[in-house]
Amino acid sequence: MTGDLFLVAEIGGRTVAVPAADVASVSELEKTTAVPGAPEWIEGIGTQRSRALTVIDACKAIGIEGPDDGQVPDARCIVFVCEGHQYALRCDRILDVTPAESLSGEAPKGLGALWLTATAGVVETAFGPALRLDLPACVAGPDRIAA
Repeated sequence: MTGDLFLVAEIGGRTVAVPAADVASVSELEKTTAVPGAPEWIEGIGTQRSRALTVIDACKAIGIEGPDDGQVPDARCIVFVCEGHQYALRCDRILDVTPAESLSGEAPKGLGALWLTATAGVVETAFGPALRLDLPACVAGPDRIAA
C-alpha cells in the first residue's frame, strides 16, 4: 500500500509501476534468440546467470505501438516469475524504484481496452501517476482480451 516500493518504467510512452516485491531483478539482456512459432510478443529466449528467460516485448504484449521517439529500448529488463517460469519484460525505459505515495483501485477509463486489461489501478509515485502493470497479463499477451 502507501509506502510500498514500486519499480517505475515507461512502456509505449506511459509510466507504469510494478510492485518491487514481484520483481526478481533488473537485468541487462542484450542478446536474445528468436523462438520459431512463438507469439509476436515473445521477443525470444535470453539468459541470466545461466538460466533461460522468456523475453517479452512489453508494447507488443499489451497490444500497443512502441514510442516513435527514435530511442533504442532499454537493454535492461524487468525479471519476474509467473506460474513457476522466469520472464524478462523489455520496457522502453526503466526509471527507478520509489515508494508509493498513494494507490487507486482503478485505471482511468479513457485508456482503452488493451491498457485496461493490462493494468490493475494507478500508483502515485515520485515520477507522477503510474499505471500498475499486471505482469501475468503481459505473459498472456494481447490475446488476454478474448479470454
